[in-house]
Amino acid sequence: MSDNAPIVWQPSEEARTTANVTRLMKKAGVESYEALHAWSVEDIGRFWDVALEDLGLSWYQRYETTYDDSRGFPWTSWFLGGTTNIVLNCLDRHVDGGRGHHDALVGEQDDGRSRTYTYAELQEEVNRAAGLLRDLGVGPGDRVGIFMPMVAEVVVALFACFQVGAVAIPVFSAFGSDALAVRLNDAEAVVLFTADGGYRRGKVAAVKPAADAAVALVPSLRHQIVLRRTGEDVPFEAGRDLWWHERVSAREPDPRTEVLPSEAPAMILYTSGTTGKPKGTVHTHAGCLATMNKELGYAFDVKSGDRFFWLTDIGWMMGPWEMIGVASLGATLLVYEGAPNWPEPDRLFAMIERHGLTHLGVAPTAIRLLRRAGDDLAAGHDLSTLRIIGSTGEPWDPESWMWCFQHVGQGRCPIINISGGTELVGCHLSPLPTTALKPCTLRGPGLGMDVDVFDEDGQSIRGGLGHLVLKQPAPSLTKSFLGDDARYLATYFERFGDTVWYHGDWAFVDEDGFWFLHGRSDDTINVAGKRVGPAEVEAAIVEHPLASEAAAVGVPDDLKGADVVAFVVLKPGVVESEELRRELSDSVVAHLGKTLRPKDVRFVDMLPKTRSAKIVRGVIKRRWLGEDVGDLASVENPDAVEAIARSR
Repeated sequence: MSDNAPIVWQPSEEARTTANVTRLMKKAGVESYEALHAWSVEDIGRFWDVALEDLGLSWYQRYETTYDDSRGFPWTSWFLGGTTNIVLNCLDRHVDGGRGHHDALVGEQDDGRSRTYTYAELQEEVNRAAGLLRDLGVGPGDRVGIFMPMVAEVVVALFACFQVGAVAIPVFSAFGSDALAVRLNDAEAVVLFTADGGYRRGKVAAVKPAADAAVALVPSLRHQIVLRRTGEDVPFEAGRDLWWHERVSAREPDPRTEVLPSEAPAMILYTSGTTGKPKGTVHTHAGCLATMNKELGYAFDVKSGDRFFWLTDIGWMMGPWEMIGVASLGATLLVYEGAPNWPEPDRLFAMIERHGLTHLGVAPTAIRLLRRAGDDLAAGHDLSTLRIIGSTGEPWDPESWMWCFQHVGQGRCPIINISGGTELVGCHLSPLPTTALKPCTLRGPGLGMDVDVFDEDGQSIRGGLGHLVLKQPAPSLTKSFLGDDARYLATYFERFGDTVWYHGDWAFVDEDGFWFLHGRSDDTINVAGKRVGPAEVEAAIVEHPLASEAAAVGVPDDLKGADVVAFVVLKPGVVESEELRRELSDSVVAHLGKTLRPKDVRFVDMLPKTRSAKIVRGVIKRRWLGEDVGDLASVENPDAVEAIARSR
């Protein structure tokens, strides 16, 4: 736990004075972070009314009723009577308001070349793509897949779907054909945006072959719109396949933006469990706008002159989250198709300097990867424009958090560590740029989020590890699972009843009221009755000066029920030895006690990760135990999975 951790960052007086959230505090008549959050959940309808007015969301017709939970928490409806569109807020109002010449989007390619779109230029491209969708008979409620590398056109495709009222289905661009087909079939998609390929670490990464194989398994799908990104020869079926440069770029813009009810679906985002088919979470136009504007506007303090980048993919919720939120607030978004450490380890820092980025978002594992290259990695670059660092995806370890704070943020940038989920397409927990920070903390519940920590009996606890829960609804919570109400209710409302959303994270609140997460409850390791999150074991290991990163999993044990096996990546040049293995094991004992001493410590060259740099512990565990590892489509480095087996 982190109950004795010191406060290492305090906002300056200027940061407090100029922060967007300070404006909200004045409207709420409160003077402290604690009072603001209490006000935000005391009457959630009042909070959302005030916040959305303060943030300046646009409506064709303003809503009459903020929310209706008469059918119960799981089925709450929001902003009834209102009409809007994400594109109205992200593009149309900026251009119509005279800001069309401001930079909206920068797309940086793997080779370092980039292109910038103003709001007017981006609107025109979206209008062209939306016009093609209409030509193909796509209208409100139709489902459209997006299976593309993280290039500028992926933003165009997403907004084109929103503009015509189609429901976008963003899919991770490195998925295999089976994973793509499952999602397109489940959603009954009629069109797919894709590309011939992309680039990753200087090499062509094929995309269309997987798309073609998937489309053959999706009877509902009529057309593919194909971006020529690499120029590689790819199969092309006349009539079904349409080149982007021939049918989008050459088309006249269609400026019509559909007027949609607040609750009109905008996206279906898929989240995978360890078993069963992926779950389709359904998100609305107004719900996305409300939550994303609130989080980027208040937690990340995004203003119109800012330049924002998060290392992510369109298939992870952070992709649509940043695209919608940044554009709605009138700032500039950078998207990037490559790796954070190619062709040189300092690529990420060169991008900050080159584009004058004010915001950088990363997963903790990405920082651990960069840290391996040395403490001087960022020193050769001017990072003075950076003012906020964001993180999500997994728990931090204190050493990596402090390295990021000191070397990337130079001790002056707060780390806004957020956590939520695809089901919320937003955050349960989030600091504000006006709150003090301890290493690794998420500070507390996000504004408007009535979050608590429950013990096994459903009682609120402090000072102990418990279950993260949500006690009141929020606008962007999924509208059930697509076609599976029973699974939705069983997943979130079975554990503590139909008035409490059970999220599945282990949370801890220290004596000073600072919140910390310790991983997913389904990752919890129970050794002789003592529960521990893998992140705690990993943090204890990487405190050793020779350890770069670690993954801890629980394996069956006849006596203790489960035991810990740790997989460790050492820093460059470090030689493996039994003595070092013992030292790493001893580090866990020193921090967590003898009961949690790892049964085994294995050295590996790399850990299996997704493209967004999240360690896939479930895959590691299954491979170590010799079980079927399942679909590896989301794993960027599948060779690392076999390395786990070879480390035995």
